[in-house]
Amino acid sequence: MNVPDTSAYLRRARRDLWATLETTPDDVLSQAVLPGERFHCIKDLILHIPAVEDSWLHEDILRDTPVWEGVPSLVGAKDGPHYAAFPLGTLLDYWRRVQASTLAYLGTLTPEEEARLVTVSGSKGEERFTVHGLLWHVMVHEMRHTAQIGVLLRQAGIKPPFLDLLNYLPTV
Repeated sequence: MNVPDTSAYLRRARRDLWATLETTPDDVLSQAVLPGERFHCIKDLILHIPAVEDSWLHEDILRDTPVWEGVPSLVGAKDGPHYAAFPLGTLLDYWRRVQASTLAYLGTLTPEEEARLVTVSGSKGEERFTVHGLLWHVMVHEMRHTAQIGVLLRQAGIKPPFLDLLNYLPTV
């Protein structure tokens, strides 16, 4: 997998997703339609996607302060059904800040950095992953959840954007 190319695809797809979300009625984005403990509405997913990227990049790969620490309304943000009342603009502004931070980091990415091992503590104890593997995880994670948002939009009667990679590939 080519990290910069996949990241570029995701940035273009995000632009189209965000444009759709910005025209979606707030009650659709805030409506509890998902059962379970972690996510209830589209806004919960809108926060979750960049929060995971922010956490993996800043806390694990770079070992520095996550972007959300600079967003007062998101300090201490947690996964879960907490974001229905948040303005969409706040959530998208955070996502844009995470995107800018990730883009800056990717501008410094070298083969040596991609091969660097990162130790993380989790439910299985300490595990080691390459930076490349963690970046791949973050990008696939986003693809899966944006597809989920697309389904939820369609179920609400809203046409989701066409986010398939094919839509963004150059023709030859």
